[in-house]
Amino acid sequence: MSTKFDPIKEMNIIGAGTVVDGKIRSQGNVRVDGKLIGDVTATESLSIGLTGEIEGNVTAKNVTVGGKVRGTISATEKIVLEGKSVVRGDIRALRLIIDEGSIFDGKVSMTEKVPMYEVKH
Repeated sequence: MSTKFDPIKEMNIIGAGTVVDGKIRSQGNVRVDGKLIGDVTATESLSIGLTGEIEGNVTAKNVTVGGKVRGTISATEKIVLEGKSVVRGDIRALRLIIDEGSIFDGKVSMTEKVPMYEVKH
């Protein structure tokens, strides 16, 4: 029985202690536990772990922030700001969850549709 590779279900990870300078575009899920200086676009979910930090704009279907983001966050569905997260920038999504203890400094826009940019190879 062969296992077929499905890039949509794969997780792209930037590990703790890693620094990436540049843009990231993914057809699947992305998890950031290190530092990213630049924009990130994922067609699926984006998770920023407790040690994760992004200095740039974020676009994905769902975004969960446990660490820090300095830039605009756009989600076609939902954004979750976990208890120790720090977000400095505007956010746009259909649904927003802000846990107690998170820090948010920016504007919120909750509209019917948020534009999703296609990932081009």
